[in-house]
Amino acid sequence: MSGKIRVGVIGTGMMGYEHINNLKLMPEVEITALADPTEKMLALGKGMLGPAGANVATFATGDELLAAGLVDAVVIASPNFTHHDVLQPVFKSGVHVLCEKPLCTTAEDAARIRDQAATYKGVFWVGMEYRFMPPATEFVTRVHRGDVGRLMMVSIREHRFPFLQKVDDWNRFSANTGGTMVEKCCHFFDLMRHIIQSEPTRVYCSGNMDINHQDERYDGRKPDIIDNSFTVVDFANGTRAMLDLCMFADGAEHQEEISATGDKARLDVLIPPGEMVMSPRVGFRQPKQVTRETIHVDPVALEAGSHFGATFYQQRAWIDAILNGAPVQVTAQDGLQAVRMGAAAELSAATGRAIEMSEIAGG
Repeated sequence: MSGKIRVGVIGTGMMGYEHINNLKLMPEVEITALADPTEKMLALGKGMLGPAGANVATFATGDELLAAGLVDAVVIASPNFTHHDVLQPVFKSGVHVLCEKPLCTTAEDAARIRDQAATYKGVFWVGMEYRFMPPATEFVTRVHRGDVGRLMMVSIREHRFPFLQKVDDWNRFSANTGGTMVEKCCHFFDLMRHIIQSEPTRVYCSGNMDINHQDERYDGRKPDIIDNSFTVVDFANGTRAMLDLCMFADGAEHQEEISATGDKARLDVLIPPGEMVMSPRVGFRQPKQVTRETIHVDPVALEAGSHFGATFYQQRAWIDAILNGAPVQVTAQDGLQAVRMGAAAELSAATGRAIEMSEIAGG
């Protein structure tokens, strides 16, 4: 590809803004078009580009943006429930695509997108930012090279703030998001698969909406999104994983804590501050041999987004795939599996029973 990659952003809400901020840092990229049905959000997105925004075309829909022929690639950051339909004209266009998580709100829709992406000639990438936080990336590298020995247990904790307000409060209802375990936790289910390098077989989730959104009503309807849960996942290779989610713990020192325990050691990463903690096995009552270090994150990348620099590093990898044929690191199959695991967790929380992954569509 000669010259700059002409990129369009479909959806100029919160994540659209984050992508715009990071795309501005890429010397190979020129943002040429934006699409959003809400004029206020579209104007805000254009304003983020400064003087360059005067030359950026704006559209109400992704279809119109693609029809204008102004882009070589698109970032899809529209609401979850729109992804399946927004992707249909993209598949006809041949442009490269980064589609934000979750790939779709249902396993059935995600499976259809997986099948379409399988024969797509453009780069198709699913946005899973948490893989690309530098401390998390280094954590996975160390687990894969055997630092903890034979991996048996993975634990992920996210204790954070409630869901933010979005346009028309679309994220307050599971019908729009896929449910918290799909919308939010697909990140962590993707990380589990990425770390463990095996496929899930069974999911058990206990969760509920206990604290957040209790007094909110939208056309008389109360929100129905889980705000805390414990989820256990069994994997085919014998490894098990656990997710501890709380969305009313905004005072917690660490937003994410990830642990991997094997037969030789335990490795932890704390985000923020990006601290890596290595704890080898030492035997009963023997002196601990814990070591700590902090993984560097480029301050520019930190400033450009709210995912501990991850959006910057993910976009760099996406652009490398477009320009240099580098491997796609998060495929449509990965996106599908994360949605399937989230759907299994939602079903488990609703029914009170463990869900076999064979019960979930798309397998």
